[in-house]
Amino acid sequence: MSIQTVISRAIKRLQLEGKLLTPDFYAEAFCKEAQKAKIQIEDCQYLTKFSAMMNKDLQKELKNYNIKTMYELIRFLIAKLNRTSPTRCSETLESQTLLAKRILQVIMVLHNKEASELAQKTVDLLENGARSEQLNQFRQRWVNFLTTYDDTFLQKLKEYGEVDTNDLQKTIKNLHLASKDVQSATLQKMAKLLIASFVPSIASSVNDTIASLSEKIRNNPALIESDSVENEIKSAISLRIALDKETVKEMVASIDGVLDKLSLRLINMIESSDSSNSEIQKIKKELESFNEESAINFALAHKKLFTIAVALEENTQLLSKDLKDHNDEVKALSKKVHALEKELEAVKQESKEDFLTKLYNKRALDEFLNTKEEEYKRYGRNFVVVMLDIDYFKKVNDIYGHDAGDAVLSAFAKILKKESRTVDIVGRFGGEEFLALLSETDLQGGVIFAEKVRKHVEKARFVYKGKRIIVTVSAGVAQRSDHVSLEATINSADEYLYKAKKEGRNRVEYKK
Repeated sequence: MSIQTVISRAIKRLQLEGKLLTPDFYAEAFCKEAQKAKIQIEDCQYLTKFSAMMNKDLQKELKNYNIKTMYELIRFLIAKLNRTSPTRCSETLESQTLLAKRILQVIMVLHNKEASELAQKTVDLLENGARSEQLNQFRQRWVNFLTTYDDTFLQKLKEYGEVDTNDLQKTIKNLHLASKDVQSATLQKMAKLLIASFVPSIASSVNDTIASLSEKIRNNPALIESDSVENEIKSAISLRIALDKETVKEMVASIDGVLDKLSLRLINMIESSDSSNSEIQKIKKELESFNEESAINFALAHKKLFTIAVALEENTQLLSKDLKDHNDEVKALSKKVHALEKELEAVKQESKEDFLTKLYNKRALDEFLNTKEEEYKRYGRNFVVVMLDIDYFKKVNDIYGHDAGDAVLSAFAKILKKESRTVDIVGRFGGEEFLALLSETDLQGGVIFAEKVRKHVEKARFVYKGKRIIVTVSAGVAQRSDHVSLEATINSADEYLYKAKKEGRNRVEYKK
């Protein structure tokens, strides 16, 4: 079909529709006939071409308004422009810029050096009337910061408390840092331990200097942090050691006196029996040469033997009398030695025992762990490490007081000891954290043990001064055969404990 035919049909369409032959009506009719005839006319494609350049919202409006011609498109755009307020656009742009500046200023105080520096540079850029390419450059720098930012350094704080990467303030509050109250309580505990260390372990009484310093620290525990009291503490410890040494010296002197007396008695006995000993030697020689021809000498030998027996009996009676005379002294000395042995045993036990829970302390646990490690290396005897931690223990101290916290720790220690076997080793690893060392046990056995403890604690009634305290415990389990070293095993158990806490607490985590 030719263009002339399209023109004729367009004019005829206008006549049929009763429209005047105006340029706009004619252009509309012409494009419709050209489209019907499937002829591509560039002037008829402007509407589609310009519409494609608009954003999706405008394209949707064109469709809703059923825009079919360029005339309708121009009228639509003029109406849009008439409704647009230049003042409003300027105010919106200014508000958006101000909002961006305020957001950047907030970022500058969020404790991140790199973000603060980049925010400051961006604010300077906005205030100096940046060009679009500069804005795009800084936008890319923010994209780079967002994609490369690494906050794993916060995980280093997990040993001090729960870490929330979305709330830095909450993380700081959860850290188990010593507050003034906690610090004061800690100083009081340290002061009690320090004063107890001043008391001589052997001597029966303390020096006046030690007593005076003990009273001073007891009234003001904060003095132990003072440099001025440091020399006094050192002097008190030296005095305590000197008192113990003096007492030991006196006891040794007493023992030496008894031994000297015993030695003199024995020497006197030996000296008094020298003649008898000589007689015995002679009789021995005579007995070696004794035969039928010398039978007559037997009576003489018998007489000499009897003489020696009488001498030995006399000396024995004399020694017995001396021993009876010194019996009271020996008994008193024996009592002192027995008391010293008991004190020494108590000191040894205290050095390995946690003063509050009466379980093994960390020093003792370290020794047992090293022993089990040597057995594993030499004989291949596997063992399991279970790390346990009382959930929300800090809240117990904060709500009910530290005495209640101590009561909970002691009660939990009894449960832990009750659920363990005779061959198992349990102790306080530090704070509210405990460790169980299970001998000749695999991972499954360790998990069973941890679950028994967890369920026991969950069902137990912890009551302090008539108030019920809800207590739960989390645990991490690791066996030695799964790791390259003892340290790796302990770290693994500790990591699983942290996972149990992170997953909601009151649970046991292990390698599955």
